[in-house]
Amino acid sequence: MRSGNGIAPTASFVGSQTCAGCHQTEAKLWEASQHKAAMQHATDKTVLGDFNDAGFDYYGVHSRFFRKDGKFLVETDGADGKLAVFEVKYTFGIDPLQQYLVEFPDGRIQTLSIAWDSRPKEKGGQRWFHIYPDEEIKHDDILHWTRLNQNWNFMCAECHSTGLRKNYDASTDHFATGWAEISVGCEACHGQGSSHAAWARDQKSWWPFGKREDLNKGLLVRFDERSDVTWPIDPQTGTARRSAGPVTLRKEVETCGLCHARRAGFHEDWIPGRWLSQTHVVEPLARSTYQVDGSIRDVEEPYNYTPFKQSKMFAAGVTCSDCHEPHSSKLRVSGEGVCLQCHASEKYADVRHRHHGGVDPPPTCISCHMPARTYMVVDPRHDHSFRIPRPDLSVTLGTPNACNDCHGDKAPQWAAAAVEGWFGPDRKGFQTYGAAFHASRTDQADAAALLAALAADPNAPAVARASALDELGSRVSPANIGLARTALADADPMVRIGGLDMLENVPAGQIWPWVSALLSDPVRGVRIRAASLLAAVPTASQPPADRERFERAATEFVAAQRFNADRPEARTTLGNFLARRGQPVGAETEYKAALQLSPRYVAATINLADLYRQLGRDSDGEAVLRAATAVSPRDAAAYHALGLTLTRLKKPEAALAEFRRATELAPDGARYAYVYAVALNSGGQGDKAMAVLKESLALHPNDRDILSALVAFNRAAGDTGSALAYAERLAVVMPDDRGLAGLIQELRRPTKPN
Repeated sequence: MRSGNGIAPTASFVGSQTCAGCHQTEAKLWEASQHKAAMQHATDKTVLGDFNDAGFDYYGVHSRFFRKDGKFLVETDGADGKLAVFEVKYTFGIDPLQQYLVEFPDGRIQTLSIAWDSRPKEKGGQRWFHIYPDEEIKHDDILHWTRLNQNWNFMCAECHSTGLRKNYDASTDHFATGWAEISVGCEACHGQGSSHAAWARDQKSWWPFGKREDLNKGLLVRFDERSDVTWPIDPQTGTARRSAGPVTLRKEVETCGLCHARRAGFHEDWIPGRWLSQTHVVEPLARSTYQVDGSIRDVEEPYNYTPFKQSKMFAAGVTCSDCHEPHSSKLRVSGEGVCLQCHASEKYADVRHRHHGGVDPPPTCISCHMPARTYMVVDPRHDHSFRIPRPDLSVTLGTPNACNDCHGDKAPQWAAAAVEGWFGPDRKGFQTYGAAFHASRTDQADAAALLAALAADPNAPAVARASALDELGSRVSPANIGLARTALADADPMVRIGGLDMLENVPAGQIWPWVSALLSDPVRGVRIRAASLLAAVPTASQPPADRERFERAATEFVAAQRFNADRPEARTTLGNFLARRGQPVGAETEYKAALQLSPRYVAATINLADLYRQLGRDSDGEAVLRAATAVSPRDAAAYHALGLTLTRLKKPEAALAEFRRATELAPDGARYAYVYAVALNSGGQGDKAMAVLKESLALHPNDRDILSALVAFNRAAGDTGSALAYAERLAVVMPDDRGLAGLIQELRRPTKPN
């Protein structure tokens, strides 16, 4: 970090102090709003935590917060697990918690995992707490405050400072991160403001000829989506309708998404009002973050961008500033009044709608339609997907619902019956894709059909269609591959990326005619995904007319990974790309660099071992995989990969032990069970192989590989009846497989006596 103030403002950045000269009210409101986002130098005025020799105990580690020589200090466990004293250089946030940042000589700024609860004491605050209170995070864990996933330069800085430049030097593994403003200023949302400042200066000296006409006032984007728009309430429905239909690119939502989306940046030249996918990979409805119906989970914080883009509000044309005043971060009307701007109070604030007469306090719109989940221990966040409560889905899909959030002592069936009694049986709501994602995550036979219907539904949210396409990647067939081709022409870049994701396992040469056009897509995120997908096609085999476009997109792809060279994920991704391009030396370098950054990043090890397989160096692969199992003894993938390598090295007994270990560590892993069973069967242990497959089939009743293996093993053992039963089950999952149909006919034929 350059000394204290970061980088000085340049011609490209004017800073909020300059903006305040013209926009005093907005600047004051913005300054007052920075309770969650504020990053500040640690001073007597900014530090809220108790540094008066306060102590905190966490799994046997006693940390001490104190002051000395005017500095704020903490004694806690360092990267080696030993107690050491560190200086707190910066504060992070104000309400409801404040975190503290420590700067290291190599430019890393790390976030302490012990935070200050800044809420009033009567609300449980004014105390130190650990952000992972229920699990022991040791010094060698990636979540430890000294490790990668608590690194401010990558994880936090972009959204908490303005005009940030990460400035990571991979050759020295050193950061020189700087900023134009330490906290969130005007340019964080409006972009570089030098042209706007120049426009403002022109207005002061315009007479008689100097005034410069510019509808944008020198700003990079006009946030004018609410201009001349009204929301008259339909007296029949009690709900407002936008006077003008929404446009495809929602400038406000994409701009707010910069910090209110779960995403990863790959380019620093972000410009407000453009698709977020231009500079960031945006997470769709990931399994780790969202329930099958798209509601937020309480494990990984999803932020608001993706939940909101699922909502009926977004589809209707609502934008962020319809509800939130952007310069104060406050609601435009307090409480549920913000909802009643568009939903008639005589209908929706009435007990006939709420059915909770006599309840004190009564439930509000927010209670039922924006249930909260708590992150960072003390910070509740409301789900912005604005969904109708569906306790009936809790019964069938196991999803949470707002009714049982309050009535925790009742069963979902009770809540579902109550809702049906009030509103009838057909209250589906806007998000109707829970069954599709549930079928996919539980490997149901109809998963592909349900996902295909969702992906093809023009009325479904784009983010849900993109997620369905991604899920279809493991279920591509001649019957549904056309969905990907259609998606590649969609107006929303997330859907185009979803279409590309669906084609991940299709040979690159086969899809070149469809995908190559996206190498010059207007959105960078689409271009680099297309380049990654087509990387395996050698230059000599590419159509000459496409080569230049591929090289440009490939250069952008490499630059995106180089930008994140401080992360093992990016180094591994680049290694994969180089391997597909036939550059094994470069690929090996990237995989090893990833492991240097994080020895526990098993994906890099597995890919390195696979590279060694391609190069005929399986002995080297065995060495790196054994190193991985030593540092990550609970990672099933490493043992599985080691078993495959040992099989190629003609060490079947040793391989079998590794396959067994993988299934023990991940008993629900269908692939691990299948490979273990094949190895057992090859070793003459057919009965045990069958037992392993049957046990896995109970968890994955529609897994194609397991069913195929049971067909083959039973047939080989002479048990035609069992083979036929499993083949018929497999036919339900693979109804279009002609070879399977022929096998079933063969198995049904009577056996001729000898």
